[in-house]
Amino acid sequence: MSDRIYVTSSDRISEYENNLVTLTLADGTVIGELEPRRLFPVSREGEYITLLDQGGVERALIRKLSELEPASAEVVRASLSGYYLVPEIVRIIDITQKYGLIHWTCETDRGIIKFDVLRGNDIKHTQDGRVRIRDSNDNRYVISDHRRLDKKSRAKLTIYL
Repeated sequence: MSDRIYVTSSDRISEYENNLVTLTLADGTVIGELEPRRLFPVSREGEYITLLDQGGVERALIRKLSELEPASAEVVRASLSGYYLVPEIVRIIDITQKYGLIHWTCETDRGIIKFDVLRGNDIKHTQDGRVRIRDSNDNRYVISDHRRLDKKSRAKLTIYL
């Protein structure tokens, strides 16, 4: 988009409804019903957030949340957290493999959940112990630090890391 708007600390973002926001530019221009979405949802959670209109067209871009006025940044964070609701796995009850699928049964911060993972490369871990999992329905799960899981959970997870 050639006429992309870059949101600055002079602009204001306010809550609209249903995780949508309204952008008010410093010149008074108001653009409503925008959906914040991360361009890099895994590697840069607080950077490069696009604001899409209801047709899915980018209307503005936030380079860094930290550069916004604090109240505006908080509105965007709240909207994103509603959209990117990612359960945290706190215990692995069972992992089995059958017909090329990896079947998981886990306890999360939102209760017991079962899901399937298609490929081993949908399970990614980082040096700091964080594990990100994407299931066959494109849902995401996280383990904040696999080293802090109970011994049985770690044993089940180890062969997939």
